[in-house]
Amino acid sequence: MKAVRHYRKLDDGNVSCFTCAHRCMVAEGRRGVCGVMENRGGVLFSLVYGKAVAMHVDPIEKKPLFHFRPGFTAFSVATVGCNMHCLNCQNADISQMPREHRRIEGSDVSPEAVVRAALDSGSKILSYTYTEPAIYFDYAIDTALIAVRYGIENTFVTNGYFTEETVRAAAPVLHAANVDLKAFRDETYRKVCGATLQPVLESIRLMKTLGIWIELTTLLIPGLNDSDEELEDIARFIRSVDPGIPWHISRFYPQYRMTDRSATPVESIRRARTIGREAGLRYVYSGNVPGDEGEHTSCWSCGSVLVKRYGFQVVSNRIHEGRCPDCRTVMDGVW
Repeated sequence: MKAVRHYRKLDDGNVSCFTCAHRCMVAEGRRGVCGVMENRGGVLFSLVYGKAVAMHVDPIEKKPLFHFRPGFTAFSVATVGCNMHCLNCQNADISQMPREHRRIEGSDVSPEAVVRAALDSGSKILSYTYTEPAIYFDYAIDTALIAVRYGIENTFVTNGYFTEETVRAAAPVLHAANVDLKAFRDETYRKVCGATLQPVLESIRLMKTLGIWIELTTLLIPGLNDSDEELEDIARFIRSVDPGIPWHISRFYPQYRMTDRSATPVESIRRARTIGREAGLRYVYSGNVPGDEGEHTSCWSCGSVLVKRYGFQVVSNRIHEGRCPDCRTVMDGVW
């Protein structure tokens, strides 16, 4: 265990955690919403520090990050736990373990050992993913601080439910993030995820301001967040931050506690992409639809196909020095 960075001691023995946007008030002997931070004697400890439950090498496209080092591999790491409890979670067995079973699992892997494993794998990117990096923030940041000394870049795959304090603390060593923008209705966040919308929007804006490369993902769930009106609202928000932010619109499949609706029709994904492009977004992608033309990156100026993909595999990449080779337009991203 290790004391976390972002909390305050209160006079009554309680502590106020501001690692994530829940800003939990945690009593002695109790845990926060995440289930992995516990108040012991007026000190807030992380129960998952150095407890890796998953470590794998993935294509960076799997995160998905399409405009950040395409074709690179990312050494991916996670602990158990999450600060949301999404009814459709695809990794619920590890994300909800502390909440539903009050159990912490994982192997003892120090930040130094994570970096060594990344180097041994040949990966030049570390990705904090699978669950939610906000809840193992101290482990992630300590690892990231070591990683940058070895020329490794750091990425978060996150629900974006941070505080301003944690975003600013991460910014010096966080190079890119894919943020799940799960919906654009607060009631959906409350009902489906146990959270609220506004902190996610604020995190996205702040990450962009601080120079972190960001891409957004929306899992399109039939009857929940797939109306034209809501998709238009999401697209307008993204454009207001930066029209060059890639938006991944992914296909939903029934899982965990959301088995009452069918998989997203591919036509709905394509309609959502059209809405995004008509709103002025430069890059709108299809997710979980291998072989769809929406997997490719095209020049937002002349329309030439520049990066061809199939699933998480880059088939070809024509981008040269960050530009379209045909019209010389600068392509948003880290190439």
